[in-house]
Amino acid sequence: MAKILLSADSTCDLSEELVKKTGVVLSPLHIILGEKSYDDGVDIVPSEIYHHFDATGILPKTSAVNTQEYIDKFQPYIDQGYDVIHINLGSALSSSYSNCVAAAEKTGHIYPIDSCNLSTGSGHLVMEAARRIAQGMEASDIAEELKTLVSKCQSSFVIDKLNYLRAGGRCSTLAMLGANLLQLKPCIEVDNTDGSMTVGKKYRGKYDRALIQYVHEKLEQFPKIRDERIFITHAGVDQKYVDIVKAEIERLNFFKNIDVTRAGCTISSHCGPGTLGILFMTE
Repeated sequence: MAKILLSADSTCDLSEELVKKTGVVLSPLHIILGEKSYDDGVDIVPSEIYHHFDATGILPKTSAVNTQEYIDKFQPYIDQGYDVIHINLGSALSSSYSNCVAAAEKTGHIYPIDSCNLSTGSGHLVMEAARRIAQGMEASDIAEELKTLVSKCQSSFVIDKLNYLRAGGRCSTLAMLGANLLQLKPCIEVDNTDGSMTVGKKYRGKYDRALIQYVHEKLEQFPKIRDERIFITHAGVDQKYVDIVKAEIERLNFFKNIDVTRAGCTISSHCGPGTLGILFMTE
């Protein structure tokens, strides 16, 4: 059987349980808070970012894994005869993919995959890669199959408050105040051709009702959804909202696995705590 290391950027947002199950090795993106740099999920958690924002009104900056960091991480495995399959955060969102490609050109035996996605949208590709590794497929064949699956990963999120988007320069103060006043909850949709994000439907009303409407409309939007797994990924919403969404999906009696995961620091710092999405794959 081929010796393959499965690797991914920390932004895949898989739970500890699924990290252990897949054996994926994570490469943390960097969170710059004040004068100090932290590693996503290693020495900083989202609650610390939220506390800092509440106290100062300032969001951290995030930075990609650089080429040398990828080389340093992968070279010991390559020296032991491993090939590396690495799932990157979407190239429209970060230079991590191009940096990983540069590392692959220097070392060989690395297969970078541009997930064209974020959070558990790329987490789906990690799960797909793990299954193929377990089947004994060669790294090059797995990489080619994963590239065909990128466009099958459907990701979106509904945001309760726009404070973090405003602080990050992604919407104006006027737009934020107007949305909050009118109780508008925008749906942020991920373009799975490059990972860029656009604003879709704006739900109006209380967050719980918006989430229920969002779940049904998103699942009805795609005619051929894979039933293997759906992720409910959130950035720190109240548990009652997670339970509402999970119960609504369970009522459909369609998905074999409903996995709830918490977004890491990189994703959380851009959208804020009142964010929840469903992420699934289509045929």
